[in-house]
Amino acid sequence: MSEPLNAEEIAALRAFSTPTVCNAVETFNVRPWSEGFMDGTIGCRFPELGPMVGYAVTAKMRAASKPQTQVPFGEVWDEFEKTQRPWVVVVEDLDRPKPVGSFWGEVNASVYKRLGAVGCVTNGGVRDLGDVRPHGFHFFSSCLLVSHAYLHVVEAGTPVSVGGLTVRPGDLLHGDEARRDVRAARDRARLARGVRQDRGGGACADRLCGVSGVDGGGAAGMYGRVD
Repeated sequence: MSEPLNAEEIAALRAFSTPTVCNAVETFNVRPWSEGFMDGTIGCRFPELGPMVGYAVTAKMRAASKPQTQVPFGEVWDEFEKTQRPWVVVVEDLDRPKPVGSFWGEVNASVYKRLGAVGCVTNGGVRDLGDVRPHGFHFFSSCLLVSHAYLHVVEAGTPVSVGGLTVRPGDLLHGDEARRDVRAARDRARLARGVRQDRGGGACADRLCGVSGVDGGGAAGMYGRVD
């Protein structure tokens, strides 16, 4: 298990861009340099908010047809209690590659921000950008949509696949306008040096992931510790 980062370490990670974090993680040689980050299908909708850093709370959804069965939204909220703050809600849209309805709009952004989440990541769509932007809640998505359609949750608290990256509950995510990255690391002091110098200090980055984009695979986990 990874030791959670404290508020100071989270703030320190937010001072770096996701590509810088990815560069630092590469120096630890714990995974191929082509892994650990989301691909270019996931875009940052509010780059003016700066980097997003948080621990993943996961769910899967559909919206193309009326649900036969569904998971209550409360089960997604229950996952918050199992995960270290701050939270990033990662939702896999199973209607991909043709998402129809959006999980994320003004209402859910307001609800999840009040619950304590800092943003969301989805391989589906988001909407109501003009209404959500003032709330300071991050949106990362593959597209923009206009309707929630038959939105329903089908799983909560399980691994999800978004932007070519498998994200597990509790993964540390780092994302900005250059996309996202997430996985964990061992020595937070050495990782800090790695970020600042783009060089490694012998630490091991094991569970750091990238939310979206070009180099999204290395920043978030740099201050974590894997036992």
